[in-house]
Amino acid sequence: MAGLEFDVVVLGGGAAGLFAAFTAAQRGRRVLVLERANKVGKKILMSGGGRCNFTNLFIESQNFLSANTHFCKSALNQYTQWDFIALMEQHGLAYEERKHGQLFCLESAKDLLAILEEECALAQVSVHTRSDVVSLESLASPARDGARYVVHCAAGETQIGYRCHSVIVATGALSVPTLGGSDRGYHLATDLGLPLVERSAGLVPFMFSDATLALCTALAGSSTPVEASCGGMSFTEDMLFTHRGLSGPAILQISNYWQPGATLTIDLVPSLDAGEFLLAQKRANPKQRLRTVLSQHLPKALIAELETRWWPAQAEKPLAECNDAALRGVGEQLNAWQLKPSATEGYRTAEVTLGGVATSAVSSKTMETLAHPGLFFVGEVLDVTGHLGGFNFQWAWSSGYVAGMNA
Repeated sequence: MAGLEFDVVVLGGGAAGLFAAFTAAQRGRRVLVLERANKVGKKILMSGGGRCNFTNLFIESQNFLSANTHFCKSALNQYTQWDFIALMEQHGLAYEERKHGQLFCLESAKDLLAILEEECALAQVSVHTRSDVVSLESLASPARDGARYVVHCAAGETQIGYRCHSVIVATGALSVPTLGGSDRGYHLATDLGLPLVERSAGLVPFMFSDATLALCTALAGSSTPVEASCGGMSFTEDMLFTHRGLSGPAILQISNYWQPGATLTIDLVPSLDAGEFLLAQKRANPKQRLRTVLSQHLPKALIAELETRWWPAQAEKPLAECNDAALRGVGEQLNAWQLKPSATEGYRTAEVTLGGVATSAVSSKTMETLAHPGLFFVGEVLDVTGHLGGFNFQWAWSSGYVAGMNA
């Protein structure tokens, strides 16, 4: 077999893979990136509506889900959001801050991807697209040329084996398969005896099969600020009605904490006690109807749909003729709408995958697997999932950097 061709082979040309690749190459390592799609960075280009929410000003470990909530801390401290922002500013990337500290490209995600590709080119990283990793062979003992692994890859009809000293697995996960998501990293981990945490779709819209679906369909395209709660967590953000159910930032966030069969609580007017508000309006504006006073806080289209379902008997009555108990009942429904999703939309539209390669098998300081020297896992393939708002990209940069510094 040929001599050592590369020091480091990176499996996957997404955010974490590209970052790991040029970080390792800047240390003088000969690096190859293998990407199964026809081009690198597809998910980067599509994220954030094509603007890429590339990090957040307020990165904390509590913004991440994992069986080990402490695992992400070391990498996030080794390469911070400020480090990434400095790199983007060094390249002149125009960006803007939106609410909750979210940073987006001002023009296009293409500008950010171009920077990552430029860093790879400057560091002489080799990038092979349309290269599908078939298997990873761990050599029983390091060869004379220093090789510890052989990455077996299919490029069209050709089978190629790349000998290398280190492998960085940055294959992404199951979310949005059309952008290159796959379960390849999990299979590689399983083949090498590494444990996995059960996977499920995260940051994903909900679907309904009951009467809620008709309501959502009637309101499809409209949104309103809500507080969504489930599993002991709450998020206050916009909720979007769709033809299939509910989406929007509040729903995507809470989906990470929802389990099949669980109930979701939606507060449609999170800024006020709706029952007390309605009683106060009855005193102040006795001749007005419910729909009129509620229009201060809710979209009229939503009120029109709710009144036929929740308070048809009071719909045409002035507030003076509505008894206090009925108004309190409407208020309770508005503050604590109980919903039971039939399912999520699944990996097809999920922004991330929950679960993955168990962090117990990986060093938090280096991203290297404990049982296999020279084998690293980074990014979404690991059991680390960020909240919506740039946290998953920061995890990609941080974990990729740490692996690149140690591979």
